[in-house]
Parts: sequence; C-alpha cells; structure tokens
Amino acid sequence: MANRLAAIILAAGKGTRMKSDLPKVLHKVLGESMISRVIKQARGCGCDKIVVVAGYEKEKVISSLRDAQVSFAIQEKQLGTAHAVQQCEEPLNSFDGDILILSGDVPLLTGKTLKKLVNRHTENHADATLLTAIFENPHGYGRILRNDDDTLFDIVEEKDADNSVKSIKEINSGIYVFKKDLLFSYLKLVDNKNSQGEYYLPDVLPMMVRDKHKIFLQIADQAEEIQGVNTVEQLKLAEDKLMRLQ
Repeated sequence: MANRLAAIILAAGKGTRMKSDLPKVLHKVLGESMISRVIKQARGCGCDKIVVVAGYEKEKVISSLRDAQVSFAIQEKQLGTAHAVQQCEEPLNSFDGDILILSGDVPLLTGKTLKKLVNRHTENHADATLLTAIFENPHGYGRILRNDDDTLFDIVEEKDADNSVKSIKEINSGIYVFKKDLLFSYLKLVDNKNSQGEYYLPDVLPMMVRDKHKIFLQIADQAEEIQGVNTVEQLKLAEDKLMRLQ
C-alpha cells in the first residue's frame, strides 16, 4: 500500500521581475492562476493534504484560494526555501506520510511526470526522491552527479563546478518527495552561510547522502515542464508551451 502523500507549495515570493504588485503565483496562465494549476497537480498525484506557504501579500493569496480546500503556512520574512518549508511543520504535525514539495510558479508540470516521481519514491522505499531534467544549456543550474543505481551522489552548483561537471546536462528541478520526519529533522541543520544569507532546501540533500540515506532520481519527460515563471515574458512563453503540452 502506498504511503499517504501531502504537498507543500512554495508561494511566498513577491516576484519582483513581474513588475506588478500582484503576488507572482496569482498571475494567470490561460485564464487560471499559476498557484491554482499547481494545486491541481498536487491533487492529481494523490495528495490528500496541501499546505500553501504564503508571504508577500498573503491576504490576496489566501483569499484567492478560499474555496481550494488547502491549509496555509505563513513565511513572514522570505529567508529561503528551507525556511519556507520549516513553516509547514506545525500544519503537518499530525500527518504521517511523505511530503511532495512544489513551487507555485511552475505551472507546466504534468500529472504524468509527478506520478512517475511519486511512484519512483514509493517503489524504492526512498528517503527522498528528486525530480531532475536534461537541459541542452544547463548554465546556472546545479548539476546532478549520479550513482550507478540511480541514486544521488551529489549536487554541484555552477559556481563550484569544474569543466567536467559543467558538461553534465542533468539539473536539479527543485521538486522533491521526502519522508516527512527526515525532512523536518534535516531542515534544522541547514545554515545560512551563503551570499544571500538564506536557508536553502537543496542543502539538506548532501547531508542526507553523507548519512547514507537513499535519494533516488527521476528525470522529467520534458525539460520545459520544470521551468519557473519569473517575468512577464516567461509568463507568455508558459502560455504558449501549455497550449502545446495540452
């Protein structure tokens, strides 16, 4: 029997490059807000509880989802993705199962890809499973180093990569499934010793690998599925792509 599944959807950011006072996740793609599309993705792959992390203009986000049957966690200060996920520990306190982590600004992800991710996680009794993508031009993304058994060896960020690693085209999508208790225990170990002074969710992965936890990898069917929307131009591109993917 498959484990129960809950989703955390990261939706706290302002989206400065959208040049709008509207929270980024409320911008619409083909007439539907990005966050609404992501909630549908979560429900479609079996999530029976969904927690949306709201922050910037949180009242607008909460109001827009008043009929969506989701819970909310509030990230008052945007201190990074690990910090955002930590805000969900209390709303998920009584939940026993796995946690799917999604971004509210990634509207192109298909149910088929998400189901493959979740199935890979459950079938392998994984501690975590990471969705990856193959980019012809992976510049700027963290590169995936694999073991022979399709588990994660390491993620190397662009700034730390030598030419050999930079030639790798498989990248981290930022979409994950975790065992709940492991996730929240490792989040407490993440520090903010980086140029942004933020707490980053991917930092839990090397710690889990070091402690011999199994992190499996699943490649997205189409790389464009995992691309986020940060600008008005990207929003228009997402609409064009969505029409092709449908």
